[in-house]
Amino acid sequence: MEQAAARRGPKPNPETRKKLLEAGVQMLHAGGYAATGIQEIVGVAEVPKGSFYNHFESKEAFGAEVVDAYFGPRAVRMQAIFGDTSMAPLQRLALYFDRRIAACVNAGYARGCLIGNLSLEVADHSESIRAHLSGKFTVWTAALEDCIRQAQQDGSIKNPMPASLLAQFVLNSWEGALLRMRAEKGPGSLEVFRQVVFQSILV
Repeated sequence: MEQAAARRGPKPNPETRKKLLEAGVQMLHAGGYAATGIQEIVGVAEVPKGSFYNHFESKEAFGAEVVDAYFGPRAVRMQAIFGDTSMAPLQRLALYFDRRIAACVNAGYARGCLIGNLSLEVADHSESIRAHLSGKFTVWTAALEDCIRQAQQDGSIKNPMPASLLAQFVLNSWEGALLRMRAEKGPGSLEVFRQVVFQSILV
């Protein structure tokens, strides 16, 4: 881990902090945590290196906040779909994953999910980042669970297993599909996920 420098200098600038986090999301998603140095991050953010330590105590603290910065906008988009009562709950679930699959296709089957990537790379080595990752999985699972429960209540999902278990299984399967997608650089695992989940699990 890169060590924190002593905090000194000007008062932290919110715009600089935003630039650093945006650069962090971009670079950690593309290259991973270990392969991304602070010098590279400040270079992409176009801010002095000293500014980094004016906002973050360490690379580890920065990584934890990158998790939040990555997940926040995605959670908003997810809730916009799941909260759209003009569609049946099962339709919302299908639309959500169809859009995620389309995003993977547009990205050339690269990068996958930063939450999953960092879980593989960093969770065993950083308690702070691990806690942030776990929290995001909890929020994500809860959103899926609520939508699945609504679909069970309206009868479109007849599977009697608890919505909480179904949500965990679906999310775990999705993350596994993304991992294999990156290895194969193709849609096969995503297509299998879509078929099995919506033709066998959520029925």
